[in-house]
Amino acid sequence: MTIKERITTKLTAAFSPVSLDVVDESHQHAGHAFHPGGVEPRGETHFRIKIVSGVFVGKSRIDRHRMINAMLAQELDDGVHALAIEARAPD
Repeated sequence: MTIKERITTKLTAAFSPVSLDVVDESHQHAGHAFHPGGVEPRGETHFRIKIVSGVFVGKSRIDRHRMINAMLAQELDDGVHALAIEARAPD
């Protein structure tokens, strides 16, 4: 399973989104330093997440981001370097 698939699966299970788009933007960051002294060779390091979920009703933007970051803590520990998050409640 790719990291993108893992992210999609976890977010779907946790937030039952009305809409979800997970975009791998890693190609835009080719050669980007993964950690001091190394470069991430695998790709799948930078993602843009666009999610709309009823779970976010009444939550601040910061709380929504924290919820997503907590859900994806393992992926962040395993080498995902950046998440651009657009999290909204249904309007």
